[in-house]
Amino acid sequence: MTRLSALFALALASAAVAAPSSATSVAMRVDSRIISHFAVGSSERAFGKLEFVGGITFSSPNRLLGAVSSIRFRPDRLHFVAVLDTGHWLTGRIQRDGEGALSGLSDLHITSMLNSDGESGNAKATMDAEGLALASGAAIVSFEQRHRVDVYPDPGFETSRPSGRYQISYPRSGLRGNRGFETLVVAPAEGPLAGAAVIIAERSLDEQGNLLAAILDGPMKGTFSVVRNDPYDATDGAFLPNGDLLLLERRFRLSDGAGMRIRRIRGADIRPGAVVDGEVLIDADMSHQIDNMEGVDVVQMPDGDIRIIVVSDDNHSILQRNLMLEFRLTGGLRPS
Repeated sequence: MTRLSALFALALASAAVAAPSSATSVAMRVDSRIISHFAVGSSERAFGKLEFVGGITFSSPNRLLGAVSSIRFRPDRLHFVAVLDTGHWLTGRIQRDGEGALSGLSDLHITSMLNSDGESGNAKATMDAEGLALASGAAIVSFEQRHRVDVYPDPGFETSRPSGRYQISYPRSGLRGNRGFETLVVAPAEGPLAGAAVIIAERSLDEQGNLLAAILDGPMKGTFSVVRNDPYDATDGAFLPNGDLLLLERRFRLSDGAGMRIRRIRGADIRPGAVVDGEVLIDADMSHQIDNMEGVDVVQMPDGDIRIIVVSDDNHSILQRNLMLEFRLTGGLRPS
């Protein structure tokens, strides 16, 4: 086992330790450091079908900052909303340098999530927030352990209890406690899924060993499956403007530590009863600047450039990092 692998294993083991005590709403002081190169010791920019634009690692003296599970950007491409698996909202904005690369974060606030009773206890077993999607007037959150998909009002999610809940098409007894629906995305309104919410399990499997998935509403409502390629698990996703789905996946092996990849699944393939798979756009390991990569979003720039922003979950461990990495989709929206 390599030293990095040993450290990562220890960090994962420490993730079960109780999270720092919660606060109602806290402004964060944040320190950022620029990551100029994705491959350690190399200035290479091209990685599979993606080009590395830049990244940052960030931290705060306040231990509430960390455990980022999913991130969604507002239409201005600067402000974002994220969920922490400690049962908190994170809001803020990114900063860019003169070349347009990520340079830091500002205006960060962390707010305790309210449960259906209007309480903010933030117990890990009941408020393990893993997926986030923003729809018209709604911030939708998927939770593990006590499996559910809750709908909060947007604006107003920070001070509101859930206003509704999606019905999950699978019996909760068939979902693995800490391997539930980490991926939660809303499809483009003009595509075949007509703006429907879609969920994909991290590692809850059907009889064929595929990932459980479902379209939660709309004209294509129903269940489907995603091919699982061991040892990868799904952690988040984001739709491209043309309706194709990018699925973020991670792996961990004692032999070589953590890995990250992104698969592109054709939007036209996602339908009830389907078993979907897709092209791997990038496959990275610990020779690259990665950690426990859990969140991804797609941002379309004013010139049409497609950016993919990926964030990590540090598990509130001193052995891991909070990362935000940005890539450019090369070749445009047309799949190869």
